[in-house]
Amino acid sequence: MENTSASTPSLTECIGLMEQYGMLANIRHHSLVVARLAEQLQAGLCAFAPNQPQADRHLVISGALLHDIAKTPCLGSNCDHAKAGAEICHRHGFPEIAAIVEQHVILWDFDPERYQAGNFTAREIVYYADKRVRHNVVVNLDERLEYILDHYGKGTPDRRELIRKNFNKCLALEQHLFHWLPFGPKELGRF
Repeated sequence: MENTSASTPSLTECIGLMEQYGMLANIRHHSLVVARLAEQLQAGLCAFAPNQPQADRHLVISGALLHDIAKTPCLGSNCDHAKAGAEICHRHGFPEIAAIVEQHVILWDFDPERYQAGNFTAREIVYYADKRVRHNVVVNLDERLEYILDHYGKGTPDRRELIRKNFNKCLALEQHLFHWLPFGPKELGRF
């Protein structure tokens, strides 16, 4: 179970960091939509499975807002924006957010047994929410995968295979998540 702590930035601090690191308007808009989805997922889990350990709402929202904090500074370079974003969050004293940011592209802590028990961390919630948002539009996972393969697959079979392998985790996570939610994947994002 995750708790709010002094290491979780406030909404004002998140916006300040977005400004400090020059987050482009389109990336900020994407982050806001991801935060709305992540909040919807977290609230649904709390309502439908109140006896399960739940990710802290504030941690989920802050993690979603900052998941692409290094995207703008990394544009046009070979910079790993997830790793660079985690370093930014650590530097500002937000280690819990750093863990979310670092795993928002590739989820290392994939744990189907924990998911079967209805236990999802802020990392998994933000990871999944991010995969459902292309730019600022909520899409299904097939549409998002197609976009990621086109833009990040770089035409190399090995890279495309890694992307597909990561997305297989996301597909499995989706099945587990929606087993514990009072709505289906198609309803996600209907605010």
